[in-house]
This record gives sequence, structure tokens and C-alpha cells, in this order.
Amino acid sequence: QVQLVESGGGLVQPGGSLRLSCVVSGFTFGSSWMYWVRQAPGKGLEWVAGINTLFGITNYASSVKGRFTISGDNAKNTLALQMNSLKTEDTAVYYCARDSAGAVRGKGTLVTVSS
Repeated sequence: QVQLVESGGGLVQPGGSLRLSCVVSGFTFGSSWMYWVRQAPGKGLEWVAGINTLFGITNYASSVKGRFTISGDNAKNTLALQMNSLKTEDTAVYYCARDSAGAVRGKGTLVTVSS
């Protein structure tokens, strides 16, 4: 059974940082693409970043490139998202997902960026 469990969300001021984590089970983490997607209040799911956990190839949405870093730890079956220079528009529920559309995802963790 596939399980994706996110943690690390919270309230942060604009310009601040947060690190999200996702513990994965039920499939081979180290041989697939993994993603972070988010859903802002009143909006649809938005792809944020992806990583090929075997080769370490990463890609990012233009809105977060240069500020967010996705990483994976194959030994711990853990996906991470380091978020720096946060903006109010980054406020959303963040999900780790097996696909870029977020069809298979965890329950999410809320990130609120506000002063």
C-alpha cells in the first residue's frame, strides 16, 4: 500500500524558510520520479518541483526556481523540499506526490506565509 506522509509546514514570515519532509512507503522510492505539488486557497493543484530519485535530476516551476530545492534520501525513503525566501503567494497546502498532477499524493502539510 502506497503511503506518503508530509510534515514540516507552519507559519512563517515573508522572506523566511521552511523545510518540508515526506516519508514514503509501499513502493521503490529510489527508482522513480517524485514530486511536490501545492494547492493555494481557492485554487487548483500546482506542480512545484520534481526529482528523479535514481539520477538526481531535478526540475522546478518558474515561480519557485532559485528559491526552492527538492531532494531525496533513498536510504530513508524520504523526500524533502527546502523553501527559502518565502513569499505570501507561496501559502498553500503542500503535497508530495508520485505523479506531477498530484493524483497519488499524501494528505499534505499547510504552509502559511504571512507577517
